[in-house]
Amino acid sequence: MEGRSLNCLMFVLLGLTIVNTGEVSGQGTRVGFYSRTCPRAESIVKSTVRDHLKSDPSLAAGLLRLHFHDCFVQGCDASVLIEGPQTERTALPNLSLKGFEVINDAKTQLEAVCPGVVSCADILALATRDAVDLSDGPSWKVPTGRRDGRISQASEANNLPSPFDSVAILTQKFAAKGLNTQDLVVTSGGHTIGTTACLFFRHRLYNFTGNGGPDPSIDPTFLPTLRAQCPQSTGAQNRVALDTGSEFEFDRSYFKNLKNGRGILESDQLLWTDASTKTFVEEYSDSALRFKSDFAKSMVKMGNIELKTGSDSEIRTICSAIN
Repeated sequence: MEGRSLNCLMFVLLGLTIVNTGEVSGQGTRVGFYSRTCPRAESIVKSTVRDHLKSDPSLAAGLLRLHFHDCFVQGCDASVLIEGPQTERTALPNLSLKGFEVINDAKTQLEAVCPGVVSCADILALATRDAVDLSDGPSWKVPTGRRDGRISQASEANNLPSPFDSVAILTQKFAAKGLNTQDLVVTSGGHTIGTTACLFFRHRLYNFTGNGGPDPSIDPTFLPTLRAQCPQSTGAQNRVALDTGSEFEFDRSYFKNLKNGRGILESDQLLWTDASTKTFVEEYSDSALRFKSDFAKSMVKMGNIELKTGSDSEIRTICSAIN
């Protein structure tokens, strides 16, 4: 059992992986920030997420992606939630984001019991943790105390990590946010849940090499399945699971698929073929416990990117609009 105790193994099997992240905090955040000012804050967020996932399990992946896209632009300040012309929500990489209704629902409930106390940025960070936890993934202690940003510009979302980026470019984009190569690989493992549109990877299936052939890194026995889901000239918006056979369960099969040439996005499959990331893929494909533990730690790091303080921030009354 890879030297793991039976107790640790049972926690993983039962989906009860609760990771001690060392209570990492930064820029004014700390675990239990609302323990006195709004003691029910975290339980209200979790119950809201649970209710929404019951009717639409795909919202788990939606919330995870929403938090990621928020933190990589202007920091984790809920700027991606703001509506209006030329806001981040209107940027091309963000047009397919989902989960806004979950955050808005939680905010409405929190304003009823603790008006003006809990930030939208914290709600999004907590909801993401809960969505992963409720999908058989790890749970972790979320440092809270973020404030909401007052600026949201579509142009700043154009440099988000892309499914067409090389590992070198992705590594640079992560490094610019204080995240390392391991963070890149383990957070990419969030693709163990969710789907993507054919338009983001169809180039791998047809004429990838310029002579009509597919991406040679694709398992040849898997290619007919992908081509059936994504015809060459139609179905650009067809949805395909990022982790074949495990769309709603947070597990290590994503990494096992990469090793078998069954990654969907080009940027995902490159994690296995690039020397700088291959070792991490190997490790996480072998150990669900290691993957879930490291994922939780990296999510805490990501959740502390460029937090707002002072006059450049606020606690929004409505998450979709500045006060």
